[in-house]
Amino acid sequence: MVITIDGPAASGKGTAARGLAARLGFDYLDTGAMYRAVAYAVQQRGLPCTDAAAVEALLPQLHLEVVPPRLLIDGRDVTEQLRTPQVAQGSSQVAVLPAVRAFLVDLQRRFAQGRHLVTEGRDQGSVVFPHAELKFFLTADPRIRARRRWLELHQRGLPIDYDTVLAELNERDQRDCTRQDSPLRQPADAIVIDSTDLTAEQVVDLMETIARQRLALAPAFRSP
Repeated sequence: MVITIDGPAASGKGTAARGLAARLGFDYLDTGAMYRAVAYAVQQRGLPCTDAAAVEALLPQLHLEVVPPRLLIDGRDVTEQLRTPQVAQGSSQVAVLPAVRAFLVDLQRRFAQGRHLVTEGRDQGSVVFPHAELKFFLTADPRIRARRRWLELHQRGLPIDYDTVLAELNERDQRDCTRQDSPLRQPADAIVIDSTDLTAEQVVDLMETIARQRLALAPAFRSP
């Protein structure tokens, strides 16, 4: 069974997906980290993330491995290096490239084979797993999302002012929603949750209630 959680940046997708997966005993996939990993690999080689030809040429050489909750590039754990503002900015630039999206969509689908999975991103329910048994679309007011990201960065010792975070978030939203390949959009069959006035725990509680109701109706999960 696949459960997808899509939504804009800093809407709480990662926290919700990790929490829901833990409660259900499912595997968890952070697809955003996969795009950040590509951006990180590009930046480490001194290449611009906007150079489509250079990025595409790098992909066949890139050995990306997901070992939840860690992410490895060429066997090296780079999980902690993927959360900087520079890598985040680069990830939104490589994410518009069709070659990158095709490369990672293939990895994501292969990772899901034979697993019960909670996966989060921006195109999981709309493109990667259009037939997922349960889809959520998690959103929140942009100012609240910017504050969450600002607090996260400060807690990790990365000082940046709130206005800069908000501006970058709005830019990211614009890029995600207008890219030609797999733009951010709400799947028609997704359950929408606005987390503006909800705690992370409340979001997971709500998702778990809905998921368990859906599981109870799924033949594969019924008790004998």
